[in-house]
Order: sequence, then C-alpha cells, then structure tokens
Amino acid sequence: MKVRLRQNDRVIVIAGADRGKTGTVLKLDKSAGKALVEGVNMKWKHLRRSQENPQGGRVQREYPIQLSNIAYLDAESGKGVRVGYEIVDGQKVRVMRPSGKRIK
Repeated sequence: MKVRLRQNDRVIVIAGADRGKTGTVLKLDKSAGKALVEGVNMKWKHLRRSQENPQGGRVQREYPIQLSNIAYLDAESGKGVRVGYEIVDGQKVRVMRPSGKRIK
C-alpha cells in the first residue's frame, strides 16, 4: 500500500465515528495500513493491579485507525486533501493534489 503520509503530519478523519476530528500522526504502521493519530479513536484500557499502579483502573488511549479513513489536512482551507509527488531540482517533493502547493 502506498503511504504518502508521514509522522508529525496534521490529518483529518474523513470516515468513521471520529469523522471531522483532526490530529497529528504519532506513529505509522505501513505494513498493516494503520496510523496512530493524537486524540482520535480513543478507547478505554483496563489496567491490572501492579506495583507501579496498585489501584489498577482505566485509562483512555489512542488506538490505530485505517489509513483510508484519514487525509492530509490543508491548513488554509481546513479540508482533507490528497498527497502527490513532483520532482523539483532532482528531488522528490510532496505536494497537495488539488492546489499543487508544496508540503514542508
């Protein structure tokens, strides 16, 4: 699967229960086709009692989301855009598909 997103990219969720939420890509798993996005797909994790956590309890944490359900966020328009590549001065550069603006 082609992965055109990178770690620390701002993305928007385009499908699913968290549709419309934005966040930063924390981790990419290219082989599984999933990404861990900050503040998206939050689930409760039940913790067993341990020496570090004598009470046990529950914490909310992010779980991976399918790459097909997220898109790169265009900061100006606030919408999700596709990402493509262009060769500029012999270097491959990522660009936003509809507008052709470069991605840093």
